[in-house]
Amino acid sequence: MDTFSGNTRTLAGLSARALGWTPDTFWNATPAELAASLGSEDASVSPPTRAEIAALIERDANGR
Repeated sequence: MDTFSGNTRTLAGLSARALGWTPDTFWNATPAELAASLGSEDASVSPPTRAEIAALIERDANGR
């Protein structure tokens, strides 16, 4: 993707199909939010483990 503005028609269609976003949601999202929602292109990035998720839940449940 060269630029966000140069690919908006493709990105709007992709976000509608893949994410179920309405046009309003698409146009109110930042490029960073769109990229995060569509997933990382970096293969070395992995989702959090169950232990990491449990730690986040515990941390947030305690208000820290």
